[in-house]
Amino acid sequence: MVGLLESRGQRKLHLAVGERILNAIQDPHVIEILLNEDGRLWVEFLNGGMGVVGDMSATDGMSLLSTVAASLNTVVTPLSPVVEGELDMGELRFEGLIPPVVRAPVFSIRKHAVKPLLLSDYAADETLLSYQCKAIEFAVERRSNILVSGGTSSGKTTFARCLLYEIAERTPEHRIITIEDTPELNTPSENSVSLKVSPGATAQELLRATMRLRPDRIVVGEVRGGEALTLLKAWNTGHPGGVSTIHANSARGALTRLEQLVAEVSASPIPHVIADAVDLIDHLERSPLDGVRRVVEVVSVEGYSDGEYLINPIKE
Repeated sequence: MVGLLESRGQRKLHLAVGERILNAIQDPHVIEILLNEDGRLWVEFLNGGMGVVGDMSATDGMSLLSTVAASLNTVVTPLSPVVEGELDMGELRFEGLIPPVVRAPVFSIRKHAVKPLLLSDYAADETLLSYQCKAIEFAVERRSNILVSGGTSSGKTTFARCLLYEIAERTPEHRIITIEDTPELNTPSENSVSLKVSPGATAQELLRATMRLRPDRIVVGEVRGGEALTLLKAWNTGHPGGVSTIHANSARGALTRLEQLVAEVSASPIPHVIADAVDLIDHLERSPLDGVRRVVEVVSVEGYSDGEYLINPIKE
């Protein structure tokens, strides 16, 4: 009976999504499908750029969000206008909103990368320079803590996943613990545990639990709050070789952003702790001209002195 109910729910979800969106989901060149308030459907492509693929009425948009909410065992109403979670249609992340916070239903369906990109792929596409690639490979081997920074849709998660493949390739014996809001990293390491943030377990609580799960490397999908301090302490106390992502406009800005997050839970400034914990920053940007995501900075963090971080850009 449970299986029947599940299949009915999946069929209802497929019908609500519609053929046009299903085709975009199945297209390996599409990474995101978006509905705007004006009813136009946009897609973003893997190699950069966006285009309109059709439209959806406000009525159909509302029906889709209601169906998605039901599949996630929740509801979407004017008093609870946001619905988010993973769709039971493959590895898809859904974010949707309805009035009154928007004029008409909007949503984003984010696809996880089907084929993982490797450092060699970035180098081959010249979105990562060869000498930067070598520095990152060396950092993985020597168990440096790597922070991946960038703006929205700059490719941070995809690059962090790339680093996890390098870790699995170079240190297959290491036990990896990942912590994420929405599972996206999909570490290929056989000896790994994936923890998911939930209403009953915050990222900070999961980080504390991780310390008792015998990790070799600790990976946080994205640091967004006070868990930054717990992560820094973990990286500084016998668990090197971690990876995390953070929203920032530059490599140096990533360190300042860490300070801001730590300040949410600690009144004491800890720039020295940050400088000791973070070894390498890989900063990505999405070009406004062609939409291509590139690694624009790879810098090593050398310390903190006289009120500023000492960073050393990797050069040829």
